[in-house]
Amino acid sequence: MTKTALITGATSGIGKATAYEFAKNGINLILCGRRQNRLEAIKRDLQNSTNVHTLCFDVKDKEETFKAIASLPEDFNHVDILINNAGNAHGLDPIHEGNIDDWDAMMDINVKGLLFVSKAIIPQMTERKSGHIINIGSSAGKEVYPKGNVYCGSKHAVLAITEGMRIDLNPFGIKVSAVNPGAVETEFSEVRFKGDKKANDVYKGFDALQAEDIAEILYFMVSRPQHVNIADLLVYPTAQASTTILKKEI
Repeated sequence: MTKTALITGATSGIGKATAYEFAKNGINLILCGRRQNRLEAIKRDLQNSTNVHTLCFDVKDKEETFKAIASLPEDFNHVDILINNAGNAHGLDPIHEGNIDDWDAMMDINVKGLLFVSKAIIPQMTERKSGHIINIGSSAGKEVYPKGNVYCGSKHAVLAITEGMRIDLNPFGIKVSAVNPGAVETEFSEVRFKGDKKANDVYKGFDALQAEDIAEILYFMVSRPQHVNIADLLVYPTAQASTTILKKEI
């Protein structure tokens, strides 16, 4: 039976790469994001490979999230795989200089957004006693780094929520996993530095992970036999040894 995956943050980076990887392997897709034009462009690209439905909403908006997911047509309302990928980082400031709006954005999307989408999808999984949830965390959820404070806190929360989900959903046979990438070259730094040119320097001097690397890992995880759950995965580029140690050739 063909599976259906719902992917948040599907318009760029890891989410977009995962959509293409899953489509290549015949998984039906529900692509979620805030940019309708990008969603439509990806749908046009992939609709000859698999069935695609798009939902345009912001995960931090509780009402919008539940309304969008409730609107799924019958052909797409059986979600087998949930990829909670939507997330962001804003600013890189010491805690005493942090911007409260930045803190709100990170907590609202990285933590509450993940919870809202999960709450909308999990009941159908518990009813069927099947499903797989993968939460995209970060190496920042394993190790705090200077000026990472609130972002690291949000990603530590993702890991704690993932572990709690795995325990609570265990009686229903639902797989729950976390993937925690290190340095991945996406729009991430552009967003974090709010368009500042120093975002261009983040990935210079080493071979960073690419979104496609994580997408291939995600497909490997969802394609394991029912008795196998890769619960928690930390992925670095070879040049990275920790959140702060990178071998750069400059």
